[in-house]
Amino acid sequence: MLQTEQELRNLEVRVDELIALCERLEDENRALRAKHASLLRERAHLIEKNESARTRVEAMILRLKTMEQHA
Repeated sequence: MLQTEQELRNLEVRVDELIALCERLEDENRALRAKHASLLRERAHLIEKNESARTRVEAMILRLKTMEQHA
C-alpha cells in the first residue's frame, strides 16, 4: 500500500504541474491574442496612412502635369 500512496502523491504532483502549465499557457494565449489584435489595428492604420499619402502624391502629379501643359 505504501507504493500506491507514493504513486498517488506522484500523480497529484504531476496533475498540479499540468494545471500550472495550462494556466501559464492560457495567460500566454491571452497575451498573444491581445498583441495580435493590436498589430492588426496598427496594420490597418498604416494601410490607411499609405493610401492617404498615395492619394496626395497622385494629386500632386496631376497638378504638375496640368502646370506643364499650360506652360
